[in-house]
Amino acid sequence: MAREDRDQFTGWIAGFGTDSGHRVVIGQWHTSPYGAVTDVMVEDPASHRTLYAPTPQLGAFLAAVYSFHDVQVARCSAQRSGRCWTVQAGPLRASFTIGRRNLLGWLLWAMPDALARTVWWVDLLDLPARRLLPGVRTRGRTRDGRRQWYSAHDLHPIVAADAVLNGLDLGALRAVQPPVGFGFGSVPGRPSLVHLTTMIEAVPPGDGGDAA
Repeated sequence: MAREDRDQFTGWIAGFGTDSGHRVVIGQWHTSPYGAVTDVMVEDPASHRTLYAPTPQLGAFLAAVYSFHDVQVARCSAQRSGRCWTVQAGPLRASFTIGRRNLLGWLLWAMPDALARTVWWVDLLDLPARRLLPGVRTRGRTRDGRRQWYSAHDLHPIVAADAVLNGLDLGALRAVQPPVGFGFGSVPGRPSLVHLTTMIEAVPPGDGGDAA
């Protein structure tokens, strides 16, 4: 498939769990069809999934790709200072700290970018990813049936995090358990920050444009 036939988002995804049972997934994209944007997905202990997006257009796009019970358009931002990140998304305030790369992070970091973004290579990595990181997938289908790929370029463990949602402290950092159910795969169970490119089949002209 030609690259121009895919929507691409490149940036960072952070995923972590909390004592309260909430699981938080933060996307901070430096390049995307919607410019530089941040979005946040939260799944609560009852598996209610909420998306916070900065614009209606991005919210509609993500709602076509992933599965949510609630989509809220709100101010979303993610700022990095060294190893520390701070995040705001509507009623959510969060911060987290990353550690040094582990072996898998170094392997991803050393992979040539041109190879890492090749669809056949991402397809090849799907089975090893499933075995090494339960719940993680590198390829699958979006909610509306398009093909999607995740190409990882780097990985850091998250070693500390705190989050407040609607004034409620969500508690200490925990693993992402159970795995999140937004799409065909979860973020790693161990809290992590991953640099990646996600590639999604573009909607053909005349088939509804770039939003659901």
